[in-house]
Amino acid sequence: MITGVHALVFSKDAQAVRAFFRDVLGLDSVDAGGGWLIFALPPAELAAHPAEESGGQELYLMCDDIEATVRELEGKGAEFAGPVTEQGFGRLTRIRLPGGGELGLYEPRHPTAIP
Repeated sequence: MITGVHALVFSKDAQAVRAFFRDVLGLDSVDAGGGWLIFALPPAELAAHPAEESGGQELYLMCDDIEATVRELEGKGAEFAGPVTEQGFGRLTRIRLPGGGELGLYEPRHPTAIP
């Protein structure tokens, strides 16, 4: 029934974000026409969290070693919104995207649904 997830990142500078996904994150892509790149993602998982109001979503890239990933991405020019923080369920930081906005980076400390 469900064959995948198509996530959207909105930006005032979509071209710069596409270049960031391609050049800094190293994601493979296909051209859907006219330079509109659609990026492949690694396996994903989906969770529902309690909130005061419904309707919010967040997108996190997952990694096995957040310090090593931060160092590698900084070496490619990525900037981070803050230091890595320890949470009970994992370790988090946020990558600044070109044109504004942020993307979460997450090292889980719990069992994951990804084989």
